[in-house]
Amino acid sequence: MNDALHLALGTTLAVAAGASFGASSVLQYRANRNVPQERVARPRLLWRLVHRRAWRWSVLLAAAAFAMQTAALVFVPLILVQAILVTGLLWYVLLLAALERHRPDGPILLEALLCLLGLAAFLLIAAPTAGSSRGLDSIRSGALLAGALAVTVAGCLGAAARLGPHWRPLPLALAAGACYGVTAGLISSLSHSLDGGPIAVLGHWQTYAIVVLGPLGVLLSQNAYQAGPLGAPALATFTVTDPLVAIAVGLLWLDERIRTGVWNAVGEAVALATLVVGVFLLARRAPRADPEGTAPPGADDGDAST
Repeated sequence: MNDALHLALGTTLAVAAGASFGASSVLQYRANRNVPQERVARPRLLWRLVHRRAWRWSVLLAAAAFAMQTAALVFVPLILVQAILVTGLLWYVLLLAALERHRPDGPILLEALLCLLGLAAFLLIAAPTAGSSRGLDSIRSGALLAGALAVTVAGCLGAAARLGPHWRPLPLALAAGACYGVTAGLISSLSHSLDGGPIAVLGHWQTYAIVVLGPLGVLLSQNAYQAGPLGAPALATFTVTDPLVAIAVGLLWLDERIRTGVWNAVGEAVALATLVVGVFLLARRAPRADPEGTAPPGADDGDAST
C-alpha cells in the first residue's frame, strides 16, 4: 500500500472509532445516572453497570471503537489517530441531544466547528509522522512511563477526594484520560510486533499493561460520570487529556515527529488552544440536554439483565 492509501484508510478508521466512542459515551452517561453511586475505583460499580442493557451496548460500541483505533494505528501515527478521536465529543453532543429529543442549537454547531477547526489546524501544521515505535521496549522506559502515570492518577484521586461534587468529576476524568492516552501509546508501541502474528504480542510487557490500564480507565471514567452532574465536561476532560497524553508518549518514547521551529510551535499551540476552548464550550452547553438530571422517558437503563 502506498502512503496516500495508508493515510486514507487510517484516517477513516480513526473517524469511525471517534463516532463509536461518542455513541458509547452517551450510553454510559445515561446508564450511570440510574445506579447507586460507588466510592472511587471500586470495581463494584462495574458489576452494577453490567446489569444495565444500555451499558452493555456501550461496551460493545467501545470494543468496536478500540478495534478500529488499533487498526488505525497500524497505518498512521499515534498523534494523528488520537487527535482525530477528539471528534467523539461532537458525536456525544449530537447523539445525546437526539436521544433526549433536543435539537442542537446554533451555538453548539459553532462550537463544534471551532473544535474541528482547531483539530484540522493542528494536523495541518504539525504534519505528524510515524517513528520506529520501539521506544517502550526497554524496561527502564516502561518504568519511567508507569511511574509518571501512577503519580498522575494518585494526584487526581487525591484531588477528587478533597473537591466537592461540582468539581469532583474533572480530576477523575483527567485520570481516566491519562490511562487512555498511555494505553494508546502502548498499543502503538506493539504495532511492530504484529509481523510475527497475534501470538507475538504476548511476549511483550505492554500487552499485560494494556489489560490492566484499559479496565482502570473505564472504571475511572464511570466514576467521573457518577461523581456529579457534569457528564459532558467529564467526557470533554478525558477526550482532551487522552490525545495530549498520547502525543507526549509518541514524542518522548515512540520517536514520532511533528514539525518544529518557532512559527510551527506557535501555530500548533494556538491550534491546540482552539481545540481545548471548543471542547470546553461544547461541554458547558451539552448538559442542558438533561437539565434536571433525570432519566429520559422510555429509557431502558433500569433494565436489569433482560
